[in-house]
Amino acid sequence: MTLLQITSLLIVLAGAFGAINYLFLKLPSAIGILVVALLASFFVIITDAVFPALTVEESIRAQVLELEFSEALLEGMLGLLLFAGALHVKLSDLRKDWLLILLMATMGIGISTFIVGAAFSWITGMPLMIALIFGALISPTDPVAVLGVLREADLPKSLETKIAGESLFNDGVGYVVFLVLVGLAYPSGDQHGSGLGDAATLFVQEALGGAVLGISLGWLTFRVMRLIDDYSLEVLITLGLAFGGYELAVWLHVSAPIMAVCAGLLIGDIGAKHGMSEETRSYVDAFWKLVDEILNAVLFLMIGFEVFAVAFEADFVVSGLMAIVIALVARLAAVSVPVMMMKPFRDFSAGVIPIMTWGGLKGGISVALALSLPESEWKPLILTATYMVVIFSIIIQGLTVTRLAERVGRAPELPNS
Repeated sequence: MTLLQITSLLIVLAGAFGAINYLFLKLPSAIGILVVALLASFFVIITDAVFPALTVEESIRAQVLELEFSEALLEGMLGLLLFAGALHVKLSDLRKDWLLILLMATMGIGISTFIVGAAFSWITGMPLMIALIFGALISPTDPVAVLGVLREADLPKSLETKIAGESLFNDGVGYVVFLVLVGLAYPSGDQHGSGLGDAATLFVQEALGGAVLGISLGWLTFRVMRLIDDYSLEVLITLGLAFGGYELAVWLHVSAPIMAVCAGLLIGDIGAKHGMSEETRSYVDAFWKLVDEILNAVLFLMIGFEVFAVAFEADFVVSGLMAIVIALVARLAAVSVPVMMMKPFRDFSAGVIPIMTWGGLKGGISVALALSLPESEWKPLILTATYMVVIFSIIIQGLTVTRLAERVGRAPELPNS
């Protein structure tokens, strides 16, 4: 199939599955599309098992593998999704919680990566370095999934800011940690380096380089937009920033996700206040909300279809179930340690630890990173465990985080929370 045919099919199916969800399941849009895609996938798998002569599953599996989910997300959709998500998070809100967000996006990722890696290595016999790679790809919360759920959940404002801000930044940090660990574990591949010195250099280059590039491009775009009062052109300029900035970051070997987040935050706050007219602000906001909704629908559809690329052997499924528990324990530690460190200096809203633990959803980025791993004997197990953690996170945690918030997080917000 050509790229245009694949794109057309995905959009048609996303629309059809979205309609089925709207009319019958009535779940939050993105989660509903994922559930319908999963049900359709399992229906095909069961039908093919009952009538093996049909070979439908084999044909669909070939098309799914041809789709290159990892490349489509990491080198295509991710820049737009992160830019759109950051565009609607205000710097003034993040400023109140910047230290906690920084700790959770750095120390929290490190803690979670180590806990998941050590535990998964112990239960599966996987080499520790390979297991740490699994820890790195499964530890970050996915901003696409998180922001999609936050749109539906009625959480206290301070909690919403913490969860959204952390998910935007720990995603980029987690991606950098993943690249560093892959470079250490597979030194003969096409990774960036094999020594600890190379790893440290890569981390600084990717993380700081991405932030500097995003702020620089965002500021340059803001200065240009101040000279223009044409909403259609300004919408086009923001689209060029998201596309072009992401590709430039990839070319410069700096973190493209961090670049997209920093540029989106700057344009969404300073750019919207001082560089756009009221009419332009409304059009830019509406355009990027629409882009976010459409790409979210397509992404969750693709996640549902990736079940065809997963090996559901009995041992893998058992390991995947244990990985769900390990990931939740690691997430609890990643949230609790920074919050406890900050508690002597400030107050927090009621239920901040359980809500941020349960609301830290995993998503398509984890699946894409697992698919991007070099071929090895451990890749099928990592992919199966990753997929099971992601599906549990999006469907079970995503559908119940609002109920949890109503139970433990409805106390009045504290002034400095």
